[in-house]
Amino acid sequence: MARRGEQLRDHILWTAKDVFIEMGFERTSMDVVAARAETSKRSLYAHFESKDKLFGAVIGLVRELYLGRLGTPAEYGEDPAEAAVAFCGRFLQLQLWTAALRTLRLGIAEAERLPEAAAEYHEAIFEIPQQRLATFLVERYGLGADAGREIAGQLMGRVIYPQLIRALLGLAEPLAERPDEATLADDVDLTPLRAAAAALLPPHDAAGPDR
Repeated sequence: MARRGEQLRDHILWTAKDVFIEMGFERTSMDVVAARAETSKRSLYAHFESKDKLFGAVIGLVRELYLGRLGTPAEYGEDPAEAAVAFCGRFLQLQLWTAALRTLRLGIAEAERLPEAAAEYHEAIFEIPQQRLATFLVERYGLGADAGREIAGQLMGRVIYPQLIRALLGLAEPLAERPDEATLADDVDLTPLRAAAAALLPPHDAAGPDR
């Protein structure tokens, strides 16, 4: 049965995501997307009036997928320090995936021409995870909002961002397969994160009332 309406739009969007990651923005054409999606250009343009609009929608899809896979620190365990470490490790694990690195490079390359899409991507990849971690630290350790933001920023900044920059520059081996949370300890060295957490977080007994 032929796809129509929202079903066709979703199919085009998922297809375009793969094409953009594989070919980059410049080499991707609406002709290629239509052919890969096995639909007509007329149908493609009925849903996305330009390649820029299609790219923006792909960024929105990637944002939703990434934030769903990352979750919140509270989902990573009862011990607050270990949960924070695992959350940060999962953040890095997801970013070290080949497809994620290509998408991030793609967003950087098109940032000047498509600033709104770049801002949306930055918010999803960096700002929201750090906000989630800060909120978790405030709730579990009884910290003030400013202290929560400061510690979250330092915890992610000390270990995660330097490794991500190395990966973006091709100085670290990427993960070929989509990262599974079950293989987190194999994919990411959590030792530096635990050391940073021990230095930055209050003592375990100081955890908040829900402990």
